[in-house]
Amino acid sequence: MKKLLNTLFITQPEVYLSLDGDNIVLLKEKEQLGRLPLHNLESVVAFGYTGASPALMGYCAERNISLIFFTMNGRFLARVIGKSRGNVVLRKKQYRISDDEIASVQIARNFIIGKIYNQKWILERMTRDYPLRIDVTQFKDVSRFLSAIIKQVRLCDSLETLRGLEGQAAINYNKLFDQMILQQKDDFFFHHRSRRPPLDNVNAMLSFAYTLLANDTASALEGVGLDAYVGFMHQDRPGRVSLALDLMEELRGVYADRFVLSLINTKVINKDDFLKKENGTVIMTDEARKKFLKAWQNKKQEKITHPFLGEKISWGLVPHAQALLLARFLRGDLDEYPPFLWK
Repeated sequence: MKKLLNTLFITQPEVYLSLDGDNIVLLKEKEQLGRLPLHNLESVVAFGYTGASPALMGYCAERNISLIFFTMNGRFLARVIGKSRGNVVLRKKQYRISDDEIASVQIARNFIIGKIYNQKWILERMTRDYPLRIDVTQFKDVSRFLSAIIKQVRLCDSLETLRGLEGQAAINYNKLFDQMILQQKDDFFFHHRSRRPPLDNVNAMLSFAYTLLANDTASALEGVGLDAYVGFMHQDRPGRVSLALDLMEELRGVYADRFVLSLINTKVINKDDFLKKENGTVIMTDEARKKFLKAWQNKKQEKITHPFLGEKISWGLVPHAQALLLARFLRGDLDEYPPFLWK
């Protein structure tokens, strides 16, 4: 149980939620795990719950406290609310901003600042931890270049320019990605990003990680009442979770890239975990995906200190924290959306 931004996160599995007076009570096999007053909560988020009492649902609905349910793997199930007050206002604000390029770029550039900042500190961490195994001069040069790009992003006033700056940063960061692969170099290498289809083992892993991250981020956005399909930087396209792709930008490197590198460098995944089709497409085997998913769930349980909130949370709650902060900004509770800045 974790309270964050007036939201209660319940991450223990098989917990039943009930009401006692003005308190939410957490029960597991009739044993009380915890209780918390509801009067200062805006929402309750439960992962892998076993049920919620009608009394609790009614209490929350009357007081505009959202009840949001996810599977233990983070897949969004449902959001239970009372009269559509705040949710409608929030989405209308999201849609208005999405249709206004000037307003959109003011939010989108913070997503990209977060992405480039985190890429920079991935490189800096490598120079600190593995100075004898990488070209430190190259890494420092790219780090300085990324710092300069961030300054340009801060002043950017168009989405086209923003996408160009993000592209420059990505090209330079990707040039060093192969050096960050420290083990199994004969079987794992990165020359460039190939998406549809992935043409090597590393790209197959990156594509899978980005898909998982996009799903987690989309679920987090739905949980706070935002429309995951209406973005600010990524243009609307039927079936594409554009806002999730926006929000996950700042987490791509620090969350997904580092995760893939760790699986390679610790040899959790090896060359036997891949199949190459006749058209050159490389895919992971079923067994490899199982190992990947198990490690992904373990990663989501690791604790970090959130750089803006200053509180310890699990990695798995980071997309939810950022979705909450974005919703707070859109409601006018924050002057600016604070990206996730890792160091």
